[in-house]
Amino acid sequence: MNSLKYLNKIFLFCLVMLAINARAQTGEGVIIDEIIAKVDNYIVLKSELEKAYLNYLSSGNQAAPDTKCRILAQLISGKLMVAKAEIDSVIVSDLEVDNQLQRRMQVILSQYGGTEEQFEQYYGKTIEELQAEIRDQVKEQMVVQRMQETITADVSVTPAEVRKFFNQIPRDSLPFFSTEMEVSQIVKIPEPNETIKSQIREQLAVLRSRALQGESFEALAKEYSQGPSGPNGGNLGWASRGMMAPEYEANSLKLKPGEISEPFETSFGIHIVQLLERRGNEYNSRHIIIIPEPSEEDVRSAEKFLDSLRTRINEDTLTFTTMAREYSDDKLTSSSGGFFTDSQGSLRVAAEEMDPVIYLALDSMEVGSISKPTRFRTLEEKEAVRILFYKSKLPPHQANLKDDWQKIQNAALNEKKNRILNEWFNKARNDVFINIDDEYDYCGIVN
Repeated sequence: MNSLKYLNKIFLFCLVMLAINARAQTGEGVIIDEIIAKVDNYIVLKSELEKAYLNYLSSGNQAAPDTKCRILAQLISGKLMVAKAEIDSVIVSDLEVDNQLQRRMQVILSQYGGTEEQFEQYYGKTIEELQAEIRDQVKEQMVVQRMQETITADVSVTPAEVRKFFNQIPRDSLPFFSTEMEVSQIVKIPEPNETIKSQIREQLAVLRSRALQGESFEALAKEYSQGPSGPNGGNLGWASRGMMAPEYEANSLKLKPGEISEPFETSFGIHIVQLLERRGNEYNSRHIIIIPEPSEEDVRSAEKFLDSLRTRINEDTLTFTTMAREYSDDKLTSSSGGFFTDSQGSLRVAAEEMDPVIYLALDSMEVGSISKPTRFRTLEEKEAVRILFYKSKLPPHQANLKDDWQKIQNAALNEKKNRILNEWFNKARNDVFINIDDEYDYCGIVN
């Protein structure tokens, strides 16, 4: 939850900056950029620092004398992680980046409540053009996040460390929390029936036949593929074993270069794939994917299933948490028993952080109750159904160990992780070349 919000914030800010830059091009004057730091083959531009600084201020933060130095240190640390990821073979696949871009774009569109045409009119570019411009930045953020997760994977805090962390906070500096709620969900994404899937397989078989008869696979992908790679002719680039869905990999690797597979299904949809080239355990491919949409009958079936779960939970034969882990199709919440988390990972979410749609639903529910099945659209714009469990509501209060153990534990853990990351930086900087422009030598980052 935390990582998705962070990436979405980065993505939205970059889109805003692209719009500003696009409009600035029509005015007078030319802004000349410059390199202010190098980390191996990666660079930090002055514009990156200025944009990050503007983002910091626009988030309501106050500038201090060392603010730009701290931001520059973070940018250099990010470049260092990307460079080390390359050395240590920590990989984020092109497919993962494409899917992340697609999800972020869907979130942005839903926030504006507009169509693609309105979006393009506002930014002066097509969605595909903006995705292409922002793609490298999003991939870098994902690599940095994966490196951080790798470095801090085994970090934990003991109860004694949590208490020590809390006791070091001055009493007059303890945060004041607003109304908080514990809410969990069980989500069912209706499974499209076999008739719908069969029709898609037939459609893909026709497209395969057209490609075999000489039509351009790329042109067909641009016209018919529903995946994020569609505008790029279905090209997914080079991938190594384990990076793609198992079914996709299996169907790709049994082909010879130039061959096109029969239709097959993965968790993403139904595909045909064309193998372009293979080098040992790596392969380059492109595909056409069509995503099955459930029928009204399929959606009603999901509603009936959740209604039966609700009945059994209300009869005390099952617990909501157990059923969420076993049956919920929402990967973000199922592992935590269906509970939503805030930006710090706490199961208690402040009212202002709660999804407005869910907050509105809670307004008509009593604490301890379970809602009837309701329909909604996921971030991926899939038709879905869910039931909500309104577990608890905590009134506004000052932070304390009894009520806020999880929040304080997360804060203590984050502080420890930051300490580990700083130690990692001090060691890793010896493995790469780092050069900082003399203008920023006063920051003392390398030293």
